[in-house]
Amino acid sequence: MYNKMPWPPAQTSATPTQPVASPATQQAVSPANMNMMGTMPAANMPIANMPSANMPSAALPVTTFVPPVPAGSMVSPMGTVFAPPPREESYVENILRMNLGKVATLYMTYENNSEWNAKVFKGVLEAAGRDHIIISDPVTGKRFLLLTLNLDYITFDEPLNYNLPFGTGQAARR
Repeated sequence: MYNKMPWPPAQTSATPTQPVASPATQQAVSPANMNMMGTMPAANMPIANMPSANMPSAALPVTTFVPPVPAGSMVSPMGTVFAPPPREESYVENILRMNLGKVATLYMTYENNSEWNAKVFKGVLEAAGRDHIIISDPVTGKRFLLLTLNLDYITFDEPLNYNLPFGTGQAARR
């Protein structure tokens, strides 16, 4: 009724579930020392194969944490993050925002317009966005929303505030 073969049967070639043991550990890795799954229990593992606190940490897997680095930054071999120098962003919209409340004269051009090709607007600068400028006529109170697409240039009758968000820390007046 029962087979006379030992359990589990001895294997003559290595399979993915059972690596071939070195001659030094051949005696410790035998079918008698294996569990039901065909692997050797850790309690029976030879001392040479067990991880130890005295062993160097290079034998154990090492996980490292890399902190996020802002785009454009450089990282030294020691892990120091060097931020790039700030870029100048002196766009027209930012310059206009620094000069809100001042009287400005805007020279605009409108292509393919049969009534008027160019027009001049004068008023108090109220707001400026990426694609538009809002001015108001101080006499009539009428407000104009002008597209920067049509803007040629702007003149002011008084000095401009021109504060860049970086640099010397002093407000430049021109």
